[in-house]
Parts: sequence; structure tokens; C-alpha cells
Amino acid sequence: MRRVPLGPSGLDAPNVTLGFMRIQEKTDDEVRELVRTARDAGIDFFDHADVYGADLHGCEARFAEAMALTPSERAEITIQTKAGIVREGPYFDFSYEHIVRSVEGSLRALTTDYIDILLLHRPDALVEPEEVARAFDELEAAGKVRAFGVSNHTPRQIDLLRTAVRQPIVANQVQLSITHAPIVAQGVAANMAGLEQSITLDGGGIVEYSRIHGITLQAWSPFQSGFFTGTFLGSSDHPELNEVIDRLAAEYDVPAIAIATAWITRHPANMQVVLGTTTPERVAGAAAGSDIPLTRAQWYELFRAAGHRVP
Repeated sequence: MRRVPLGPSGLDAPNVTLGFMRIQEKTDDEVRELVRTARDAGIDFFDHADVYGADLHGCEARFAEAMALTPSERAEITIQTKAGIVREGPYFDFSYEHIVRSVEGSLRALTTDYIDILLLHRPDALVEPEEVARAFDELEAAGKVRAFGVSNHTPRQIDLLRTAVRQPIVANQVQLSITHAPIVAQGVAANMAGLEQSITLDGGGIVEYSRIHGITLQAWSPFQSGFFTGTFLGSSDHPELNEVIDRLAAEYDVPAIAIATAWITRHPANMQVVLGTTTPERVAGAAAGSDIPLTRAQWYELFRAAGHRVP
């Protein structure tokens, strides 16, 4: 498992991580097998959010109940969670009160004294950076959160936070897969008139901004065709892409899911792939793509087969 820098924090992390959005109905044994498979593959970074599960903090609590980590076992892993989404609406809340209340709930649910990384979960249009800064300062000073990041933020939204927040933004978790890749594709076709791919949707250059400022991009839904519309792997909707994936999988002697992972991990931005599967075999298969040395020709072939324009 290849490890990558985690923002400007001086820490490193595996470039394939495991998310727990779908574990609330899993048994203790199923959760443990999932985690054991991940650990065997070199994954020691686990992604949560307060809104994951049928109940608030539901998946965090299910993870803690199933794992019953000792202090030494807890110290061996990185736990990331998120705050900011209010499901009753839904709406977003980056107020001091909501951030602190959410973290306190996550600490109780996870039965831990600290969160390694806290992400702001999607942008809040009503954000007041001073409120976020106050929450971050208090949580850091109390030892409850060790590092901070965001999710689905544009460069300008991060810049706005940085007018008040003094801690480094170590990560930005964004949707990215071969088929859902506007943050990559728009740059490839920049300034081409009449081409939808060239339209800037994110305020300009999420990938480039992150590389300039040392922010680690974390790719969620790495195998989804779109916004939870189903996976492209093996889908009849993507015959050309799957033909290329299958050929490269045979060439590298790995499962197809490893090639889909490698398309992201090959990027020099040193991104992390966030897996959402609850199937141990898929975790192991995806982890095999951590360090596959796709050539430029292979990377762009996958990109074109997914329907993106290469001028």
C-alpha cells in the first residue's frame, strides 16, 4: 500500500481508505471482517460522518461497538469524521455551536478521546469563517481534534475559510471517478468553445489549487457513474470503458476494480481513494490498485474510453 502526504500536516496516510457510510445494519463479525481485510491490505485510515446511518452518529456507534478498540488499537488507526450536514431539511450548518456539538457526539459514538481529522461536510452558503475558526481553535486546544479539512469545497470557499482559520486545511473530499471527473476533465479541454467539458464548475482548478497548497484530495464514489447512479464497473452503459479496464486488469494481473482505483492513485496529486463498499473482496481488490504504475498512454486511454474529450 502506497502512502501519501496528508496535506501540509507532516503526516502520511494510505492512498486507499475505507468509509463506513453503510455499516449500521452489519453484524459485529461483518464489521470486523471488513476492517481486518482493510488492515491486511495496509489500510489504517477510516472515514466516518455524523450523518452516516439511520440515526445521527449511527455508523460511528456501530463501528465502535463492533470493534471495541483498546487504547493501543485506537492509536494504530486514523479516524476521520465530518460535521456540517443537518438532515432535517436538509441544510448545512457551520456555526460554532453545531460543529462543537457534532464533534462531541462523534467522540461519544466512537468511544474515543480524539478525532484525527475533522472535515466540514459540504459547503455552508451561510458560513462565517470566524465561527469555524472559533470551533477549530477550541477543539484543537482541548485535544479533541488533531487536524482539519473540508469536503466538496471550491478553491475560493477554502480561501474564505482561511481568512480566519489558522489551522492548515489538510484534505478536501470530492466526488471523483473515471466517469465522473469534471475536476480533471475541464482542465484537459480548457477554453474550447462549444464543449461542455470545458465549462468550469468549481470556481477554477480544484486539482491544481490542492497541489499548490498541499491539500490532499480524497475521492469519494470512486466507482460510481454519477451521483449514486450505479457503478460503471461491468455496466452495459460503459462497454468501451470496461473493455479497456478488463484488458489492463489482465495485463497487470489484478481485478478490474484495481484498475479503476489506479486511475485515481496514478495522478501526481497523491489523492486518496475513499471506498464505500461493505464487501471485503472489493476492499482487497481495490487496494491492489494502490500503486499500479499506469503509463500516461494507459491513463489517457481510460479517460477517453469514459467519454472525455482529449483535444
